Amino acid sequence: QVQLVESGGGLVQPGGSLRLSCAASGRPLSMYTMGWFRQPPGMDREFVAHFGRSGGTTYYADSVRDRFVMSRDDAKNTVFLQMNNLKPEDTAVYFCAAHRSLLLKTGPTQYDYWGQGTQVTVSS
Repeated sequence: QVQLVESGGGLVQPGGSLRLSCAASGRPLSMYTMGWFRQPPGMDREFVAHFGRSGGTTYYADSVRDRFVMSRDDAKNTVFLQMNNLKPEDTAVYFCAAHRSLLLKTGPTQYDYWGQGTQVTVSS
C-alpha cells in the first residue's frame, strides 16, 4: 500500500500563498488518483481538489476554484497544492489522500489512504 506524507503548511497572511507537497512511498504514485481535503477547526473534513491518475483531469471545490491549483509529478512520486490569495476561512489541517479508481470522488470515506495532515493558518 502507499504511504503519504504532507509538508509545506504554516502561518500566512491573508492574500498570501503556500505550496503544499504530498510525498508518496511504498507504491508508485501513478497507480492512484489523488485528492486534497481539509478540516477546519471543529468542522468535518471537506473536499478541496482531485487529480485523476492515468492522465486524468483536475476538479476543485467551488470555494477554492481559481485560487488553488493541484498538480502531480509521478516521476517524483509527489503531488502539490498551490494555494494563492489565501483567506482566513482557508485555515485548516490539510490532508492528501489516494484511491485506485479512475472515478472522481469527493467524499472522504471514498479514499483509502491518508497522510497525517499539515496545518495551514491564515491570519494577520
